[in-house]
Amino acid sequence: MSDDDLRAFRDLRDRLDIAEVCTRMCWHTDKREWDRLRTAVFAEKVLVDYTSLNGGEAAEMAAEDLIEAWRIHLSPIASTQHLLTNHLVNLSGETALATADFLATHLLPNALGGPLWTLGGHYRFTLRHTAGGWRIDGLTMTAEWAEGNRQIMERNAR
Repeated sequence: MSDDDLRAFRDLRDRLDIAEVCTRMCWHTDKREWDRLRTAVFAEKVLVDYTSLNGGEAAEMAAEDLIEAWRIHLSPIASTQHLLTNHLVNLSGETALATADFLATHLLPNALGGPLWTLGGHYRFTLRHTAGGWRIDGLTMTAEWAEGNRQIMERNAR
């Protein structure tokens, strides 16, 4: 195998690994596998930006704190499904920038309105290569549209 072939192979492997780590963020969240988010997805600290949905400012968080916030917020929801598609990956040595479109559906049967809230948009991930593989150290969610009953999420925040 030539040096060029080896570089192309490593580039392809890294791109696939990065797309998988981003997909695992959604998979482990939906399956409520909170420990797997920490061990297989996130770096120690994550710059989190959900300002397009919630306002406020981006904030750097310990991965454990982010995961715990998601656990608390999503545990009352009966089911979630976060789908990622159209992955694009830009590599730069030991760091990477990845983007993907998402569709996130949340289900909570309730007596006060519709049971579903669906959100669509895109994610921007920054990642770095660690001894354990690629890990997300930045997460920006940009909401572009929503449909259904957002109150099922707000009721859980109380």
